[in-house]
Amino acid sequence: MRARELAVDFPTVTLDTPAMEAAKLLADRDLPGLILVDEAGRPHSILPGTQVLRLAVPAYCQDDPALARVVDEAHADRFLHRLGGKTVRECLPEQPRELPVTDAKATVLELAALMARTRSPLVAVMDEEGLVGAVTLQSLLDHALQL
Repeated sequence: MRARELAVDFPTVTLDTPAMEAAKLLADRDLPGLILVDEAGRPHSILPGTQVLRLAVPAYCQDDPALARVVDEAHADRFLHRLGGKTVRECLPEQPRELPVTDAKATVLELAALMARTRSPLVAVMDEEGLVGAVTLQSLLDHALQL
C-alpha cells in the first residue's frame, strides 16, 4: 500500500493562525498534530500537539514536574489560556527539524521510517499538484496490524 491510499484529508493552519485556535482544532478533531502551510499551500512544518502544550505549560513545570503539583487546581485547569494572543509560529521548535513530508508513492515502511526519524505523529503526503493529505501514526499502525 502506498501513501496516497493511506492519506486522509487533514486540516491545515498557517504560521499566523492563533495558537488557541490551533489547540481547539487539535482537541475538537482529536488530532495528533497539524500541518502548517505556507502562502502557496505547501507544507512548512508539522506541529505536533505536544509543541502547543510546550508553549502553554509554564517552563518551570516543564523543567521540574514536581512544581506543577504546587499550582492550585483552579489555575492548573486554565493552563491553555497562557496561549492568549500567541500564534502558531511561536509554537514551533527553535531548531528546525527534517520536515515529515513524503511523496504519494511512499511505502508503508517508508512512512514508518520517516515518522520514527522525525518523531512526528503524522506525515504530509504530496504529489505534483500539491498536498494530498496526511497519514497519521494511528492509521499507519491500524494498517500494519491488519496484515
